[in-house]
Amino acid sequence: MRKTKRKMAEEREQQLNRVEQPGVLKEKTIKELIAPSGIDASKIDHLEIISNITRFARSFYIATLPRMCSFPELFRDLYFFGDVNTSIYITPVAESRSQNELNKVINELETERIVAQDRGNINRESTLAQKRYEAEQLRDEIAAGFNKMYEASVIATLFSYNMEDLDRLTKLLATELSKSLVGVKSAWAIQEDAFKSNLPLMEDKIKKIHSFDSRSMGTVFPFTTSDVGHPSGVPLGFNKQTGTPILFDNFHSSLTNYNMVIFAKSGAGKSVTMKTLISRSSVLMGIESLALDAEGEYTIVAESLGGINVVLSPNSSTVINLFDIEPEVVKDAITGRERTVLNVENKVEDVTQALLTMARGSTRSSDVNELTKQVIAEAVAEEYASIGITNNPESLYKTGGNFQTGKRLYREKKDMPTIGSWYRRIQNKAQENKIQDYQFQYSYLLKVMKQYIREYNGQMAYFDGQSTFELLDGAPFINLDISQLEERFARPLAQQILLSWIWEKYVKKNSEDRTKASKKRVLVDEAWMLLPYPEAVDFLNTMARRARKRNVSLAIVSQRFQDFYEKPEAQAVLTSSDTKLFLAQDKSEIEYLKQVFKLSAGEANFLITCLKGEGLLKVGADTAILQITPTAKEFEFVETNLNNIVKRNMRAGKQ
Repeated sequence: MRKTKRKMAEEREQQLNRVEQPGVLKEKTIKELIAPSGIDASKIDHLEIISNITRFARSFYIATLPRMCSFPELFRDLYFFGDVNTSIYITPVAESRSQNELNKVINELETERIVAQDRGNINRESTLAQKRYEAEQLRDEIAAGFNKMYEASVIATLFSYNMEDLDRLTKLLATELSKSLVGVKSAWAIQEDAFKSNLPLMEDKIKKIHSFDSRSMGTVFPFTTSDVGHPSGVPLGFNKQTGTPILFDNFHSSLTNYNMVIFAKSGAGKSVTMKTLISRSSVLMGIESLALDAEGEYTIVAESLGGINVVLSPNSSTVINLFDIEPEVVKDAITGRERTVLNVENKVEDVTQALLTMARGSTRSSDVNELTKQVIAEAVAEEYASIGITNNPESLYKTGGNFQTGKRLYREKKDMPTIGSWYRRIQNKAQENKIQDYQFQYSYLLKVMKQYIREYNGQMAYFDGQSTFELLDGAPFINLDISQLEERFARPLAQQILLSWIWEKYVKKNSEDRTKASKKRVLVDEAWMLLPYPEAVDFLNTMARRARKRNVSLAIVSQRFQDFYEKPEAQAVLTSSDTKLFLAQDKSEIEYLKQVFKLSAGEANFLITCLKGEGLLKVGADTAILQITPTAKEFEFVETNLNNIVKRNMRAGKQ
């Protein structure tokens, strides 16, 4: 009696088990390494691929095609649907056979046309006459060598991690293909044969064949890809679908704006990606970058690029004065000429917003209201007026304060107001105040703002005083490290104040004339920290909208997209960013990403299961699956995993 396949497999496994010895590891074959534990083909309309995580697969074949095929729309929705594999078996038809079959078709069409004519069915007669004409034309083209016939079958297999998703995706796939008049059918009762036909074994077991000529056959090939990139730019990574490198130019003219956002869960490679982009764009394109470093991860990048590290902490001597104001060069809308202006009104608003955040504190007190804002703003405006600063750029400088160093002539600026001088003004105004409604506001501000004043040894007085650091033009990379500040409130506050300071000292210095402006990037790391503070979000939105005018790219890096989703005011940052990169996502975040960025089910599943360094890059309307792999030399300063850093240092010590 012939043994069954199952019996033979069991005997083979028993033989292998007898050979194995305790304590000896059996060397696995390639087949054992790459094959799943098993495939359950007992179901009539799908397969179950049993491995560490069971996957479900359903195979389809193309059942009907439109009368006219157009490139590249025929199977576009199938190729780009999501987690789907597609195989196309193409067999050329010999000219003699195609001629005979076409002659037979022509005779049949003519017979049917005559019958339709005799019955007076004018519409059917006209349709059959047109089909006969097309068949004759195709036959003549083949006879002349201008065309050729092919037989082809198209088989696809859709994968999912649960049956509910598989059923839903099946209906969605059929709906999408029907838009192109392509009919798809499940390989009912022949799922195993269809699945085998879709493996790289070059054997079509179901043979659901359609006829094509050369022109219609050409529409089947997926010559279009979801590749993105620019002719100029730096190599950001590789397109996993095509294997080609992706060159990315953050400042390419095809982009509507130069901003970018990166979202990923912790450990997915956000920092490595940004470090790689910053270092390559600095060396290859001369782009200057500044990082607002919330986690202290960019210090080594600044050192490697010959940049500058600035540490802001309760113990450092660094002071950043939020009252600093700089002139800016703007282009006249009528004449097109550039002129220098000093926008005091905007600066008063920026400082007021920062002081409001300070006043609300970590508890985000509800006692701070529009009346509080008015009190703060009046004192801020008076501070600038007290030292004679107006909208005239000349008012920034001391009279007769010019001095020369070598061949360069410098102008000495006035000392700016500080939080300390503003606080003393609030004290004086409180004593002079006679309005009952203002008494509580002055009292509240004098109590809560004392912690920011150096004179009272405030624990957060590192923003009180004249700035001890000046941003240097031409530095390849400037890192503002705030990682040593308290995370719950001090760090988000520092982010907001430094953003305002960066705008004054770094962004506004760039000319509106693109031919004169440098290419600059401002990176805000862990931007989710800003979201609980309305004034900070407002400034971030404003900066995102205005950065392009100054030839500056604002890069937002964050791991908690849900916070952006639940904060409608923060979504302007997303809409003002033409480039979006999504690395591995947590399951709890993926639904929000799908809804906001219109991700397909396949893209969403990829982001849940992708490995570190893999992601989805969206540049405008184009999308690509990206693999980011820094070189061995780059890993020396972009690596963020502490365990890997320790291992590398130990190896270096042994050498």
